[in-house]
Amino acid sequence: MIVDGGKPAADTRPGRVATTLCWLAVAPAALWAALRLAGLDRGPAVQALAFTPYVAAWSPLPVVLAFALRRRWAAAVAAVTAVALLAVVAPRAVAAEPPPATGPTVRLLTANLLAGAADPAVLVDLVRRHHVDVLVVQEFTPAAQADLDRLGLDRLLPHRQLNPLVGTPGSGLYARFPVSEPGVRRHRGGWGFTQAYATVAVPGAPPVHVESAHPAAPYALDQLGFWHEDLAAQPPATPDGPLRILAGDFNATLDHAPLRALLSTGYVDAADATGQGLVGTWGPYDGDLIPPVTIDHVLVDRRVAVQRVEVLDLPGTDHRPVLATLRLP
Repeated sequence: MIVDGGKPAADTRPGRVATTLCWLAVAPAALWAALRLAGLDRGPAVQALAFTPYVAAWSPLPVVLAFALRRRWAAAVAAVTAVALLAVVAPRAVAAEPPPATGPTVRLLTANLLAGAADPAVLVDLVRRHHVDVLVVQEFTPAAQADLDRLGLDRLLPHRQLNPLVGTPGSGLYARFPVSEPGVRRHRGGWGFTQAYATVAVPGAPPVHVESAHPAAPYALDQLGFWHEDLAAQPPATPDGPLRILAGDFNATLDHAPLRALLSTGYVDAADATGQGLVGTWGPYDGDLIPPVTIDHVLVDRRVAVQRVEVLDLPGTDHRPVLATLRLP
């Protein structure tokens, strides 16, 4: 259509405004997709990328807008963007076929105790009700240890490797079965988080090395180097050797390249494997107005079959515990 003395409609002021608004709607998601696909976990993008599932859910709207306004190039960019974001996010809601493991079943629970503020009675009740075999904790304090033992955790899970510390650096591992080769990994950055580990002797299965993971949090720009270092320092999987399980507060989601690099060594994210990979584990649970994100994970050797994952409630902490039911080879 020709209007205003021969100018195309798209060149009129209303047309230019519509085009500008259309691109303003398309560009943020397109930039987000480029950062996510390129693995550019740098600067403010590190924190932002944790919210990629929300951007993916919103991404079809610019496609509809661009088509409605008949802006073909914007519509094409928006469509590619939406497909790319949904392709990396949507599979987390679909269960994968597990490997043919035929060994014993182990129930593993991980919980961040928020500097020991989590309700110890609820945690012990979770261990009892869900018949937990292995418990790993982060931000584990001497007071939390005393409370948990007073409430009977020492009888439920008598074998342990503990490193309780005042504040947030402490960690611990409790087990129903005997443990050996215990130790503590210490990170130098952030809050100086530690990671308790041990080899758990599950009857009828090969020994399993279990570690309570807690890399630095990317809460400020000057902490991002420590965040990268701590994630890179996590023990890689040994798919042709001993079984390994890393469970805890990784301070990273599956949209962060360092965590995906760790998975590529031979781990499987238990929640992702069972279609629970979009269930939030950190954010608003202590009152903060933060959309839930998934930063607590159970990473298992790819030979382990993940049967079930549940995200539970624990008052007093900003994290939700993750319970994974695993079938060992």
